[in-house]
Amino acid sequence: MNWEWSDIYSHPLWMVSTAILAIIVRAQRKALWNPRACPVKLNGKTAVVTGANTGIGKFIALDFARRGARVILACRDEARGTAALQEIRESTGNQSIHLCLLDTSSLDSVRKFAARILEEEKELHILVNNAGASGLPSKITADGLEITFATNHVGPFLLTSLLLDLLKKSTPVRIVNVSSMNHWRGEVNFDHFRGHNLNNVMDATYNHTKLHNVIWTNELARRLQGTGVTANSLHPGVVMTDVMRNYNFIIRFLFNLVGFFFFKTAEEGSFSPIYCAVSEEAEGISGKYFNSDCSLVLPAPPARDPALGVKEYEFCERLTAKPYRDCSKILS
Repeated sequence: MNWEWSDIYSHPLWMVSTAILAIIVRAQRKALWNPRACPVKLNGKTAVVTGANTGIGKFIALDFARRGARVILACRDEARGTAALQEIRESTGNQSIHLCLLDTSSLDSVRKFAARILEEEKELHILVNNAGASGLPSKITADGLEITFATNHVGPFLLTSLLLDLLKKSTPVRIVNVSSMNHWRGEVNFDHFRGHNLNNVMDATYNHTKLHNVIWTNELARRLQGTGVTANSLHPGVVMTDVMRNYNFIIRFLFNLVGFFFFKTAEEGSFSPIYCAVSEEAEGISGKYFNSDCSLVLPAPPARDPALGVKEYEFCERLTAKPYRDCSKILS
């Protein structure tokens, strides 16, 4: 009997079975923890969520608003940020939602944002570093940094550092850093920060930044022991968001096609960050890495190296110190 693979793929039974499998897999994505079942209220609390105008960040901000928090949307795009602000206010009835512009790829923007928060806010109880990008064209920023590293890691590091004193005065406080399971595929090479020795194939640079996120978070948690401030990182899941907007049409089309059946929605992707930020179960836990189902899992080996954590933290401190606007002075 002669047959070809195309005969199998085009057979109605194949298509029906594939559809059934997709439905089953989609149903199995149900999270072990659902924010809507969590009774925690945030009245009197202030939260900052970066990248809150769309995707995971918007759903995190929406959840905090429903709980009664004063929520500051830290967004790069004013028009999209304003639209998100209006949507959240209308949806929740919480009018204490505010927009403050922030571009984490620019150290100057980070400093201005932090200065405004320190001037206007008496307390800050939750900081969610969610903003990030993948697939950006290789570029060196005005600060001498590779743009994906600046956006995903150096900017969030500086923001958190500038807000630390306020956070320590507002305890109990939770810092939540959104990383990715892709950090397992990342490598640590400090030359990467200014674009040297980088392989820009697909999401390689993104993977490196996500590894640095976890390493930094663990060292930050160590330094914050006994202060009442906790810091954790997490994987939100493979999520259907516009994080792929910088890739070409074919890659975006395939991602969205497969994602429709198998990936999480942006709302589902917000579950693990919200869990780390508000759940009673996560209270007091610090320096850990959570999976997309809100369970504790081990991160990649480099993130478990205390010496590397110290090196990472001190390197980023020097990198973001005001006198060093030209990063080549410390990277060369």
